[in-house]
Amino acid sequence: MSPRCPKEGLAEAGLGVRRRHLLGSKAEAHGIPWGGGGRGEVAMSGLGRLFGRGKKEKGPTPEEAIQKLKETEKILIKKQEFLEQKIEQELQAAKKHGTKNKRAALQALRRKKRLEQQLAQTDGTLSTLEFQREAIENATTNAEVLRTMELAAQGLKKAYQDMDIDKVDELMADITEQQEVAQQISDAISRPVGFGDDVDEDELLEELEELEQEELARELLHVGDEEEEPPVALPSAPSTHLPAEPAPKADEDEAELKQLAEWVS
Repeated sequence: MSPRCPKEGLAEAGLGVRRRHLLGSKAEAHGIPWGGGGRGEVAMSGLGRLFGRGKKEKGPTPEEAIQKLKETEKILIKKQEFLEQKIEQELQAAKKHGTKNKRAALQALRRKKRLEQQLAQTDGTLSTLEFQREAIENATTNAEVLRTMELAAQGLKKAYQDMDIDKVDELMADITEQQEVAQQISDAISRPVGFGDDVDEDELLEELEELEQEELARELLHVGDEEEEPPVALPSAPSTHLPAEPAPKADEDEAELKQLAEWVS
């Protein structure tokens, strides 16, 4: 039996599915139940998988990707530590054998070289994973910032939705006009009223200057006519005698004794 071409197989499968579909339609038209399972469904599912019509798997979230990268980084760090230990062991083995067992020393050095290559590859892989994790973290942060900015823009738009620039200009013009009116009213209230408004201040200043000139001329005319001032009378000395100073106590006793002697005699 000669092998068939894949295209011929697909064509026959399609004809078979079409034939079953027509048979099912006729059976349902005559009231005969027709089962949808069987080989037809198997063929359709196979065609769906062949042409990529299967259900797509949902990708991981940024948080899940970051967590997975962190876990992988921990594994690689442990691998680095293990490789560094093995490299140190091979180096010590090469030193131990040295010239005594040249073959074993060379094998240890070859293993050391392979481990160093693995360590370099691990370092590069770890750097790549760290870069990816940082990129996802930055993207997540930027996305959060953008969402916050969008919310802020919506809030700002909502705050200004009832405002119109023309209305704002009109309001500011009204405020300026009212301020000018208030200033005019204040000036009118503080202005003096009554007789003082009819008097010219310049005329008052001229009159005051004339009075000052007249007073100065009068003082100049009476400079030589001033009379001498009379001498100041001093008070006279008192004519009464000043009382004598009190006599000492010994003189008083002597006088009393003298008076007593005269009375006795």
